[in-house]
Amino acid sequence: MTEHLIAILEILKNAILITGLVMIMMLMIEYINVATKGHEFQSLQKSPFLQIIIAALLGIIPGCIGGFAAVSLFTHSIINYGALLAAMIASAGDDAFVMFAMVPKIAMLVTVITFVLAIIIGFIVNIFVKKFPLSAHTDHHLEVHHHHGSFEKVLSNFKENMKNITFERAILIAGILIFIISLASGILEHDHSHGIEGYEYGADFDHRHEHMHTHAHGGGFMFSERWLNLLFVGIGAITLVIICLAKNHFLTEHLWGHIIKQHFLKIFLWTLGALILIYVLMQFIDVEKWMHDNLFVILILALLVGIIPQSGPHMIFITMFAAGHIPLSILLANTIVQDGHAGLPLLAETKRGFFSMKAIKIVVGLIVGILGYFIGF
Repeated sequence: MTEHLIAILEILKNAILITGLVMIMMLMIEYINVATKGHEFQSLQKSPFLQIIIAALLGIIPGCIGGFAAVSLFTHSIINYGALLAAMIASAGDDAFVMFAMVPKIAMLVTVITFVLAIIIGFIVNIFVKKFPLSAHTDHHLEVHHHHGSFEKVLSNFKENMKNITFERAILIAGILIFIISLASGILEHDHSHGIEGYEYGADFDHRHEHMHTHAHGGGFMFSERWLNLLFVGIGAITLVIICLAKNHFLTEHLWGHIIKQHFLKIFLWTLGALILIYVLMQFIDVEKWMHDNLFVILILALLVGIIPQSGPHMIFITMFAAGHIPLSILLANTIVQDGHAGLPLLAETKRGFFSMKAIKIVVGLIVGILGYFIGF
């Protein structure tokens, strides 16, 4: 009983840590997205090459912002179908934040691989699909966060904000302060005497069991757990300053309404659920052996789950990878097929575009997964 209680507390601590890191990153991305002026993309129509490059760059932005922008540009006939596909292959939705929180080195590797793949596949598709017809009902109404503002226009006076502090601002300040203190003091660091094996971000996919903790903490100056925590302490401090200075509208509508209300609980519950599921499975079956003996089944499952236009279900594969139960190729295959919420507006605008895009991504993901299966990565 004591062992299980310690395990549950460790799982809860990991879920809080991961959710906190994800929220910090999402808040920063939201601030940068809103505070910078939107760009005019009309010039992209003249350059298919530039369309694919820009779309792939939009796709690798953590979160769904880049994917939404790509869908908006596509439905406005500013970028072509190959460019849209490039953005969707490169995009991992909100799960990219979780990947960077749990396995940062691998997250960067996956980002580079999907970016290169996105450009290659985008160019190949562009050769065969010159013009993709949208559905008749498309009226180009889709909007995305193109704000004609500046860093100054979303910031306000600190004294005035504190004097008339809102509920949302108070909660955000208190929450981030507690998180920063917990990170800096080491409260959220992993307990290696009773820790859950493999649930540490920064662990490499080819390390198993007892090697997981050693490499996660001693595997390099830049990506040791302590230095990553200190890095996020700094990012958290910047985020705290932004929250203290942000205008009420920006804080309420964007930081609170778009990030906290829509994402916080969902990410925490999905992360907690994935951690608990794997822990329970480990109590009854040899997860590593079962995964090893059924890698092709897991690959097919990863591809099918990737079809879901939703951030959350894919976190199970990130968690299994961090625990050393699946190889990089399966995580990569799932990442290629899934695109978070970005597929939802595309589904609303053109079902043909959505399902053809998913079909192509499944083929690409399957090829990557099978290559990984036979090569051993």
